[in-house]
Amino acid sequence: MISEFVISAVEKEQWPESDLPEVVVVGRSNVGKSSFINALTNKKKLAYVGNTPGKTRLINFFKIDDTWMLVDVPGYGYAKMSKQMLIKMGKMMDTYFNQREQICCVVQLIDARHGATHDDLDMIEMIQSLGIQIVIVATKVDKIPKTKRVRALKDISQQLHLPMKNIFGISSTEKTGFEPVLERINEIVEQAKK
Repeated sequence: MISEFVISAVEKEQWPESDLPEVVVVGRSNVGKSSFINALTNKKKLAYVGNTPGKTRLINFFKIDDTWMLVDVPGYGYAKMSKQMLIKMGKMMDTYFNQREQICCVVQLIDARHGATHDDLDMIEMIQSLGIQIVIVATKVDKIPKTKRVRALKDISQQLHLPMKNIFGISSTEKTGFEPVLERINEIVEQAKK
């Protein structure tokens, strides 16, 4: 997979001029978004992995194999951000999700240990209301004992009222679970091009 950083944007005017389908990665600030992006693309430093959550303040665009864009948006639910900053980021995200026609899919990351939070559920509801396809990825499965991993995924599937086959468990540390996620993304990207 060939992946390259394109641009970081705050304003709509900074979004790249492109008609490539866009796959957006969303999740709470400490869910492991940057680790997910780096493991998915097999590039160690494509997305910045910080020690403190909430580092992504911009919308970051990455071109993948010249066929689609991977888009990293700021994580939500991070308390140590000023109200002003939260409002600014909220507006930026609203504009992007409501006005960017190329969005074909959202990858919703959920911490496998905790299940979907209220913030996750709000995000999923918003994505579904826009009619955007959604891929649910449960991160950090390596932090759950092997005997309890299936149960954790089942809990998420029940919580979200989605079939188990639609919940993908991954570990960025163990580099496991990424192939089926990528297959699903590629299916959706291909559909979007038709």
